Amino acid sequence: MTERQKDRPWLMRTYAGHSTAEASNELYRRNLAKGQTGLSVAFDLPTQTGYDPDHILARGEVGRVGVPVSHLGDMRRLFQDIPLEQMNTSMTINATAMWLLALYQVVAEEQGADIGKLQGTTQNDIVKEYLSRGTHVFPPGPSLRLTTDMITYTVAHIPKWNPINICSYHLQEAGATPVQEIAYAMSTAIAVLDAVRDSGQVPEEKFGDVVARISFFVNAGVRFIEEMCKMRAFGRIWDRVARQRYGITDAKQRRFRYGVQVNSLGLTEAQPENNVQRIVLEMLAVTLSKDARARAVQLPAWNEALGLPRPWDQQWSLRIQQVLAHESDLLEYEDIFAGSHVIEAKVEALVEESLEEMDRIEQMGGAMAAVESGYLKAQLVSSHAERRARIEAGEDKIIGVNVFETTEPNPLTADLDTAIMTVDPEVEAGVVEAIGMWRTTRQESSDRQGLGDPFHFPTVHQALDRLKEVAAGTGNLMEATLECARAGVTTGEWAGALREVFGEFRAPTGVSGAPVAVTAEAGTPLALVREKVEKTAADLGTGKLRFLVGKPGLDGHSNGAEQIAVRARDAGFEVVYQGIRLTPEQIVDAALAEDVHAVGLSILSGSHAQLVPDVLVRLRTAGAHDIPVIAGGIIPNGDAEDLKAAGVAAVFTPKDFGITEIIGRIVDEIRKANHLDPLEVPA
Repeated sequence: MTERQKDRPWLMRTYAGHSTAEASNELYRRNLAKGQTGLSVAFDLPTQTGYDPDHILARGEVGRVGVPVSHLGDMRRLFQDIPLEQMNTSMTINATAMWLLALYQVVAEEQGADIGKLQGTTQNDIVKEYLSRGTHVFPPGPSLRLTTDMITYTVAHIPKWNPINICSYHLQEAGATPVQEIAYAMSTAIAVLDAVRDSGQVPEEKFGDVVARISFFVNAGVRFIEEMCKMRAFGRIWDRVARQRYGITDAKQRRFRYGVQVNSLGLTEAQPENNVQRIVLEMLAVTLSKDARARAVQLPAWNEALGLPRPWDQQWSLRIQQVLAHESDLLEYEDIFAGSHVIEAKVEALVEESLEEMDRIEQMGGAMAAVESGYLKAQLVSSHAERRARIEAGEDKIIGVNVFETTEPNPLTADLDTAIMTVDPEVEAGVVEAIGMWRTTRQESSDRQGLGDPFHFPTVHQALDRLKEVAAGTGNLMEATLECARAGVTTGEWAGALREVFGEFRAPTGVSGAPVAVTAEAGTPLALVREKVEKTAADLGTGKLRFLVGKPGLDGHSNGAEQIAVRARDAGFEVVYQGIRLTPEQIVDAALAEDVHAVGLSILSGSHAQLVPDVLVRLRTAGAHDIPVIAGGIIPNGDAEDLKAAGVAAVFTPKDFGITEIIGRIVDEIRKANHLDPLEVPA
């Protein structure tokens, strides 16, 4: 078989962006030169949640998990010397997706691009943000309207763009089973398509174009057979939904189009070299089967559980894809699983169970209603708790973590400080200074770019007033957003204007409704920890020990915090957990008001070095010297030592997988802080 007859490889992406627009632009151009065939932009948390870098909640978060894009100038620099008309760009952005697409379009216009030829994807799936990732801003109703307006605009003006990426990836990260991943993603797609149809903005004969532009972003875990069957089940259910619910007769428009990021949840800090084979197996699950092959694949790096990957680590992941696509014979064959009765039986079972769960959600009023009631979140927290319990019990084996833990010294991590990339803390100060400069010079800058006659060009205030006027009515928000982009409005100003009209939303945490996942029969580890909790409460003369779990800053990945909160509750603590996105001041105020005995802070975004000491200082200033502060998250060894030196009682990272043991350690720290003798009860 000749090379010409091979299938075309999938799009190969690397999820990337950090520090500044200039640094990220350099990284993108370098990756494209290495053979990467698409861009995948990671935005920092302030950009994702609609805050400017000088907002109090942005402190410690600027440029850490992605690139800060605060205005049109940043977007220009991000894509400088990259011809957008020739790119396929994926942007992982949700609550502020409309804003970032507007900035992208205006930069493309400045490059002289034909807007109708732009190709790419905006993630724009707000439901999974409420459930797992935590970068939501507005309530479900207005959020769905923003999504609807974007979809109708792109179908009319940017027809090759995927305006939404229904994203089940983060559902699996939050604990979803394959059935939950399929059912919740499909229910979200139905909610979005129903909203677009009911908006009246798309003629009935054009609705097939809307369905055709819906794409999905799926997670591939290490359970290879199950994950591959999940992809096939996804395709069958999507075909059925498009045909039966929306009457789509064109098979091409019903095609299940999906991209994949393989599972980061399963990457381990212990023996991280094992992550390479995990990544390869997970990639095979979405590439081996031609009939269920991903259209785009991005792989995490082997060291993501340790911190921010370096360019070399990302290159390694890209090369894994290239070896499979170009050295193996994979693309020369039809579907190699066709006719397998084992695969067919598993796919049918997944389809049947997923449809049952979709019906259950439909009876509740659909995905949005199931979000607001807390049903979806509680189900995910429960599934995740069950998974963690299986790992702790050794039922689910994780190599290097709970089995085969003996290891030779690892040359890859011999110097942990150089095994990951760190973001210079001075970057944030530079970005904050730059946005101040932008605000004072933006009108002049916009006119200089030739974006219009300065006498007719809207001012920032005019553009924002127009945005609020449209938001208060029923018109499509995309044109008003484009006006804001051209006028030099900032990310925080655009989101702030919509916050004024739409309000904000605090999603259900799912903690209170989660059932007990670990039993506490006599002699079990949890029963022994319960004894420690009860004995310590009695020694302190209080009815119950009270434990505050806090998520300071903008990191919305709350899975770990939720699991700690649930297990602490089951161990006999009274748990105070108010969800994500709190300032250190708010956390300390809650700790004092609730008279807690310990504070646990969970941060995965890298802002721990600034936010954890801030909480500590505020507690000490308030005279609460007897409240130990515990930190958890992706915290490099050097940072952990710095936190302990600053007064943090204990630091837990992904290698500390035993949650019951962690709760026992927290009780020990409470006793130590209150000058009580250590208990001999083992945990």
